[in-house]
Amino acid sequence: MKFQASELPIGKPQSRRKTSRLAPLIALVIVITLPLYYPTLRDSWKQLYETASPPYVDSITQAEPPPTENPCSTECHPDNTTALDHRLAPIRKNNDKDKERKRKRRRKKKAQKDDKGVQQWLSASDDQSRYRGELRSRVSDEDQCDLFSGEWTPDADGPYYTNDTCNSIQEHQNCLKFGRPDRGFLKWRWKPDDCELPLFEPQQFLKLSLIRLLSRVANPVDMSEPLDQNQRYEYREENFNISMFWSPYLVKTEKTDPNDERRPFNLYLDEPDLHWTSQIALFDYVVISAGHWFFRPTYFHLRGRLAGCLYCSEPNVTHLTSYFSYRHAFRTAFRAVNEAGFRGVAFLRTYAPSHFDGAAWDKGGDCVRTHPYRRSEVVLEDYSLQLYLIQLEELRVAQEEGRRSGGTFKLFDATVAMLLRPDGHPSKYGHWPVENQTFANDCVHWCLPGPIDAWNDFLHQLLKRETDGVDYSVAHTLFYFL
Repeated sequence: MKFQASELPIGKPQSRRKTSRLAPLIALVIVITLPLYYPTLRDSWKQLYETASPPYVDSITQAEPPPTENPCSTECHPDNTTALDHRLAPIRKNNDKDKERKRKRRRKKKAQKDDKGVQQWLSASDDQSRYRGELRSRVSDEDQCDLFSGEWTPDADGPYYTNDTCNSIQEHQNCLKFGRPDRGFLKWRWKPDDCELPLFEPQQFLKLSLIRLLSRVANPVDMSEPLDQNQRYEYREENFNISMFWSPYLVKTEKTDPNDERRPFNLYLDEPDLHWTSQIALFDYVVISAGHWFFRPTYFHLRGRLAGCLYCSEPNVTHLTSYFSYRHAFRTAFRAVNEAGFRGVAFLRTYAPSHFDGAAWDKGGDCVRTHPYRRSEVVLEDYSLQLYLIQLEELRVAQEEGRRSGGTFKLFDATVAMLLRPDGHPSKYGHWPVENQTFANDCVHWCLPGPIDAWNDFLHQLLKRETDGVDYSVAHTLFYFL
């Protein structure tokens, strides 16, 4: 995948310690963490949207300012206690009143803990902070250590691979190849507040996740070279595969100009992609992510009609915000997972913020820091906060539907850790200099090796939690990264 600096991120973690044949491959997939491809059902969209959509962000449908680092006006932060209370209605009732009271106490305690540990990186009113804390508590595992609330700590032993030992690094993320002079950004590890996060171990990862080829897949081939988007890596020796889909918008998408990705896209926000939904039931784990592409010029279609646009010039088309498409896209994606017969675990990898300092990306903004922030030094705000809240809200809706359909949705919260790493972007080190040509600094994608290697560690621990009690002799599991 070739990206300009102004395009949007696809992070990618790589394995740690000694690099095996396997490690680069798994790392590539997590790094690419390619956003899922389009889904949801047009017929059922209206009912879900009317009954479960919080009024807080859906009410924002006015024209949105350009995608600078501050595209969110004060309307994004309404102080509406009634609306917040409405959105926090219990997910489901429990006939066992005593059990329900215990669950509420655990939720309250966890929400208070979340607020204490995360309040420093969130900029919000009291009502919004309370809402965020309770929402995050609702979508998290109540009885597990919170892997995603913590700090970056020095790690003299890192990194555990280099751009010379891993051939899966995409060019725009290969900062060392293109001359980044400092190495301090490689010497940090993520430390959760209340537990340890072990380093990623490829062989243990394979054992835990039971990554194996289905018997119907014949003649797997060893692929040692990196492939383009929408590919599957197959390793005969290890007998496993990883499937990847490139879908920056998560929903059915068409180019207005097939030969120019800089032209607006048509987004069909309530239509599933049959190619993708016909395969999802075969897999046991899915990682879904999407983010910065939603700030590009786009036309929004709902129920077969043009509903509006972002950054279009037509005066007779309703101008909507990226929040509108972002919410619909995740709702559609999650609904498709639930309705495609998927019975595995779907992880939402949350939004990874960019770090343009001094100016917007197209006005010379850059990311020149060489070490992480502390939590007390930065807050999540403006459009990054809104996208994060939308993801949590839609994850909660998906979890509720999954309880009825048999699907499981879990939080993979990369936002906190990534907010604290302004030093991890390529800046001008994602390409060779070109004479008489100026490129925007890339403060959206991530260097490899780099901070997003922690995503391997996160995913490994999330899988360990899911594989307790698994019968390794009969399980057949595949990863399907989107």
